[in-house]
Amino acid sequence: MTLLWKFVSLLPFMNCFAVEETLHGPIFIQEPFDVTYSVSSEESEVLLNCTARGHPLPHYRWKQNGTDIDLTMNYHYRLVGGSLAINNPHKKQDIGTYQCLVTNSFGTIVSRTAKLQFAYLESFETKARSTVSVRKGQGVVLLCGPPPHYGDLSYAWIFNDNPLYVQEDSRRFVSQETGNLYIAKVEPSDVGNYTCVVTNTEAKQSVQGPPTPLVLRSDGVMGEYEPKIEVRFPEITYAAKGSSVKLECFALGNPVPSINWKRSDGSPLARKINTSKGILEIPDFQQEEEGSYECIVGNIRGRNVAKGQLFIYALPEWTRSIQNAFLSLYDTLSWECKASGNPRPSYSWFKNSQPLTSEERIQIENGTLTITMLNISDSGLYQCVAENKYGSIYSNAELKVIVSAPDFSKHPVKKISVAQVGGEVTIECKPDASPKAVISWKKGTETLGQNKRIFILEDGSLKVYNVTKSDAGVYACIAMNQFGVARNTGELIVKERTVITIPPSKMDVTVGESIVLPCAVSKDPSIEVLFSWSFNGDIIDFKRRMTHFERVGGESVGDLMIRNIQLNHSGKYTCTVQTAMDILSETAEIIVRGTPGPPRDVSIEHISSTTAVLTWRPGMDNNSPVQIYTIQTRTPFSVGWQAVSTVPEVINGRTHTATVVDLNPWVEYEFRVVAGNSIGIGEPSMPSELLRTKASIPSVAPTNVSGGGGSRSELVITWESVPEELQNGEGFGYIIMFRPLGSTSWTKAVVTSVEASKYIYRNESITPLFPFEVKVGVFNHEGVGTLSPIYIVYSGEDEPQIAPTGTSIQSFSASEMEVSWNPVAWNRHTGRVLGYEVLYWSDDSKDSTTGKARVNGNMTAKNITGLRANTMYFAAVRAYNTAGSGPSSVPVNVTTKKSPPSQRPANIAWRLTNSKICLNWEHVKTMENESEVLGYKILYRQNRQSTTHILETNNTSAELLVPFEEDYLIEIRTISDGGEGSSSEEIRIPTMSSLSSRATHACHSVAHVMSTKIMILGYFLNFSVFC
Repeated sequence: MTLLWKFVSLLPFMNCFAVEETLHGPIFIQEPFDVTYSVSSEESEVLLNCTARGHPLPHYRWKQNGTDIDLTMNYHYRLVGGSLAINNPHKKQDIGTYQCLVTNSFGTIVSRTAKLQFAYLESFETKARSTVSVRKGQGVVLLCGPPPHYGDLSYAWIFNDNPLYVQEDSRRFVSQETGNLYIAKVEPSDVGNYTCVVTNTEAKQSVQGPPTPLVLRSDGVMGEYEPKIEVRFPEITYAAKGSSVKLECFALGNPVPSINWKRSDGSPLARKINTSKGILEIPDFQQEEEGSYECIVGNIRGRNVAKGQLFIYALPEWTRSIQNAFLSLYDTLSWECKASGNPRPSYSWFKNSQPLTSEERIQIENGTLTITMLNISDSGLYQCVAENKYGSIYSNAELKVIVSAPDFSKHPVKKISVAQVGGEVTIECKPDASPKAVISWKKGTETLGQNKRIFILEDGSLKVYNVTKSDAGVYACIAMNQFGVARNTGELIVKERTVITIPPSKMDVTVGESIVLPCAVSKDPSIEVLFSWSFNGDIIDFKRRMTHFERVGGESVGDLMIRNIQLNHSGKYTCTVQTAMDILSETAEIIVRGTPGPPRDVSIEHISSTTAVLTWRPGMDNNSPVQIYTIQTRTPFSVGWQAVSTVPEVINGRTHTATVVDLNPWVEYEFRVVAGNSIGIGEPSMPSELLRTKASIPSVAPTNVSGGGGSRSELVITWESVPEELQNGEGFGYIIMFRPLGSTSWTKAVVTSVEASKYIYRNESITPLFPFEVKVGVFNHEGVGTLSPIYIVYSGEDEPQIAPTGTSIQSFSASEMEVSWNPVAWNRHTGRVLGYEVLYWSDDSKDSTTGKARVNGNMTAKNITGLRANTMYFAAVRAYNTAGSGPSSVPVNVTTKKSPPSQRPANIAWRLTNSKICLNWEHVKTMENESEVLGYKILYRQNRQSTTHILETNNTSAELLVPFEEDYLIEIRTISDGGEGSSSEEIRIPTMSSLSSRATHACHSVAHVMSTKIMILGYFLNFSVFC
């Protein structure tokens, strides 16, 4: 009965929770702020704002100075919504602190406090002020002494009823803290009456005090003295962040003191800080402006310093506020609120506007509230208050303690759960219940207890490990607490496990290969499998156009093909198999090896005339260690890059320095390094800087030293110039040394042109064609280099002095003639003969010579071709040597033969029998200007053969004995004194077999040949005509 009574008593709360989505406690929309009311205001009412929302609608009440306000006094207080309106406010009655309290069925919340102040300014006392008497040059302070007031005041002074206020400058200062007027050094013009004017901006009032007379004493003048600070800013000042801060500092002194400001730590003042007329003003005060400030006053008599520290203060501001909590019966509530602020805030807690203190179940520590073993009475509205001396803030939250019987309507057991054989499965059971329900499970009618495979978790869920086929079935979750019992069921389906049977494996490949990474699974037939691949953790998107990656396989195979694999494809590849039940993955590492990357930072550490010391840094080895380095060089004289000799001769992969040897001195070189590994040779490094080797004495002598020729009295010496890359330095030239054969002394000559390849020595005493020993050497600025071996070179000679004799000429054809002569017998005195020169010309030639032909050595005849037919030609012969040509022989002449016949042999007939061809043709008649026909030349060859056979005859017929394996091609030409005439058309004579096969076409053949005037006679003709 007791349990039932408790359940019935909780029904109203349960109904309330059923509509908790719309019902809630009060939440402030607007809270009251401090108000200052001017006693002279024309407004007759003060309004303190307070607005809140809530459902049910909340109602409002107010407290003044902690005491409830009786709102029935309608003539003085009234509510405007939730705001408090005070009619005709009165200072003594209404000044104080106010709070708004808002309540509905969920509880009460209280607003922040708001102060109501009354601004006023009373009048000065009418009592006359005493006269202030000072010496000239003395400083003075005129006191204002403001009357009673509330609200911020501003001060000014009037001098002798002048409508303009006293102007502040370096000598006069009005403090806005005290209202006093300070005159650093009194002058005669300062004598008069001074009146303090006080203004209350909040009360909108101004009052004037009684005048204070200022007179000069007659007993002397005040001498110079050091500054005395009369206006000092506080040693410690607190200011709100973002406010405008003013520090005052003023001193009396003679002469008038100067005023300077600085920060005590030496850091410069911010640009935004203003310093003038004894005031340091910091607008928009921020954290970085905190610190110690100094005011330094000084004159020629001394200096004084005022110091003070400036601190920022901050109102409390939430960094963590409390949130609504909906907890079950007997649960534990834990709330924490935190706020920033300077000074650090303190915390207090309220429930339904009443202060909370620590007791049995309630623990309060700073901003933390803990309530254990919650019951219904703990429900309500809670507030955390953070407060420091500059203000307070409130954080509100609602606590609902819920009670209910177990209910699966919001969180039913999953209708179907699927597990794999050998896997694990969790069937959740999370009914709504307060207090927490006790959970038990059944499979069919069997109550489940915990064992090695089956566990009931702390949250009530059922977990089954190492699932078997027998675990399939319907499971029921039973939930029970003191308010009732509920039951909910779900089915477990068990499927075969998905297993990756062929996983990808580690591979070691070379750049450019194509590989396949396998990934195959075994699975339950009803399960769909999704394959995906990732490379170094990034998913490979096969939907994009992929150059290298391709997914291959079928339903249970998800292989990855990588085509033309590259170095950047090295890494980890993961095949992920995803089903509706689980996710499996296997990872394999692929190492792609390639040729080395280019070495880096090739530099020349030292260079000599023939060596250079190189260093470099290794490039990427691309997963295959560098085994060897090769150094290449390039010069302006080389064709591309060339390998060079080094020390060590073989540079292994661990060596990063080497000496290049066998370089040419005084040549600009640049070097590069190439690395090689087991894969191959990599890309070369960037070239080194271009450097020139040091100069050295030339080491290569000129080659091909020779000479001779030239004029009489000359010795001509020639050589092959040394190329620039072998000159070894600047100032390069040649040394020529020569002497007559048999002499012991050398004549020496120097040629400074680097491109020179010839030297001519002239001397009238040189014997013509005399042998000289000659050698040629080289030099440069570094010294004299190597000399060539000794060569024999002859001096210049005279032209031949004797003309050839016995010259004769004979014409061989229309275009050819031969000139012959007797050899010239010569000696050193008559001039050496190296050969002969034939000059020839026609009788109608405009030039003396139309042609020239040379023969070398002892030849005494020359055949000349390309002449005109039937033309008279003249010819003469002269000897020549290196000095030139000698005198010509007596001219001789001859007329060339007439032109050969122009008509071709025609009417050619042939007969074929066995291996014999019988030919017959018409005699060729010549024209008057043509040579007579002396005979005929027959040219014949087998088809598809290049060798031509020739038969000459004086007759117009001929017989050819030939093997007749293929067709024959035959031409006939005339022979005359003028040469060979034109050829007949080429005749094709077929073999016997091919002729027989074409017998039916004989008529057509004869008709064609007759049109070309060539008659083919067959077997029907009389053979006696031919042979």
